This record gives sequence, C-alpha cells and structure tokens, in this order.
Amino acid sequence: RSSLLSHESSRGLPSEATAMKSPAACIAFGAALLARSASASEVSPIEKVVQMISDFQAKIIKEGEEAHKLYAEFSEWCEDRNRDLAHEIKNGKAEVASLKAVIAEEEATSASLNAKIDELAASIATDEADLKAATEIRDKEHADFVAEEAELVETADMLSRAVGILEREMAKGGASMLQLKNAASLSQALRAMVDISVMSSSDVSKLQAFIQSSQSAGDEDSEPGAPAAAVYEGHSGDIVDTLKGLHEQAEEQLDEARKTETKNLHTFQQLKQSLEDEIKFANE
Repeated sequence: RSSLLSHESSRGLPSEATAMKSPAACIAFGAALLARSASASEVSPIEKVVQMISDFQAKIIKEGEEAHKLYAEFSEWCEDRNRDLAHEIKNGKAEVASLKAVIAEEEATSASLNAKIDELAASIATDEADLKAATEIRDKEHADFVAEEAELVETADMLSRAVGILEREMAKGGASMLQLKNAASLSQALRAMVDISVMSSSDVSKLQAFIQSSQSAGDEDSEPGAPAAAVYEGHSGDIVDTLKGLHEQAEEQLDEARKTETKNLHTFQQLKQSLEDEIKFANE
C-alpha cells in the first residue's frame, strides 16, 4: 500500500493525508480510486458519484425552492389572516360599542315603559274606582227617583180622585159638604174629608207629607198637624181649588223629577263611556 501511495504521489495524485484535509479533496480522491478500480465500465464510479451528488444537489435545491414557495405562500396567508383578524377585531370592537349603546338605550326605554305602565296601571285603578263610585251614586239616584216617582204618581192620583169626589159631592150638596166648606184650615178640611170618606187617613198622612216636602225649608210658622194652612188660606177657603193646586204641584214635581232623572242618566252614561274608553285605551 505504501508503494501504491508512493506511485500515486509520483503520478501527481494527492496523498491520503492531503486528501483528508478537505471534503472536496476527499470526494476527488475517492473518485480517482473508483476510476482506477472500474476502468472497464462505460460510466465510471466517479461519474456515478458525481451524478448522484449532482442529482442530490438538484433535489435539495428543488426541495428548497418548494419549501421557500410554501413559506412564501404561508407567510402571505399569515399576513392576509393578520389583516383580516385586525379588521374583524376593529369591527368587533365597534359592534360591541354599538351594542352597548343599544343596550343602554333599550334599558332607558324599558325604564320609561315601566314607568308608563305604572302610570297607566294607577290611571286604570283610578278610573275603575271612579266608575264604581259613579255607578253606586247612579244606582242610589235611580232608586231615589223610583221611590219619589212612585210617591208623586200616587199623590197625584190620590189628589185627582179626591177632587173628582169632592166636585161630585158638592154638586149634590148636603150637611157633610157644609162641614167641609166651614173648615178654617187645611188640616180641618182634611179631617173632614176623612170623616165623609173622601180620603182615608193613610191618604191624608201621605198628602200631609207631600205638603211638608213642598214647603220651603224656612217656613217655620206652620203649626204641627196643619202644614198647609197658608196654602189653604191662599185659595180663599176653597178646598177643591187647594187640592187642584196641590195636584198641579205634584205633577210639576213629577215632571221635574223625571227630567232630573233623564239628565242624571245621560250624565252618568257619558261619564261611564269616558271612563270605559280610558280604561280600554290604557289596557291596549
């Protein structure tokens, strides 16, 4: 081997020590050795090695280019994604601010509506209470009217019958009519009418109650049991005229009571309709 190395050295080939100093020298030395050992083949081992190295180099370069291309594409994707995320974050923050403003506005609206609901609820309660009170008052007014109407109708009928009986009896004459004509007051005339069966004591009591209610509240001069003496005297002692005057008065009071009832009913119906409309509107 030493003679071979000496021979190689004499041929200008690098020595083993020299060849180990660099990779290129090693490759060249290996290629030289393979060339001598395979001189008979068409493609020398050195050429194969060189070809292999060349192919490997081309493969590495190609893979590097592909990797660089992938890196560039990935880098571009990352940049695009970064811009997209930045835009989304910006929009998201703006949307959050907008939604917070909407939430605040809706909360204010909700508070306002709740206050309005409370106000309407109070208004409804007030209207319902007013309607209930008005209905109770109207029911009492109607009940009072019904009682007053019945009493006035009965009084008017009673006076009308009494006048008719007296006119017939006076046309006949007689001692009983003389007693009635000599009565000095209405109370005496009424007692005489009971005595001659023109009126019953019950009718007289009702008539006296009617006369009392018809007199002014300030008339304190009327003697007990003779509440209409002034009325009687104002008719020159004519009991028939007095009863006719009382009958007209009863009819006038009846007519006034009916007008008042109609007016009160109309007023109540208007009030009821107004309150019901307010309650309906508040509930909508």
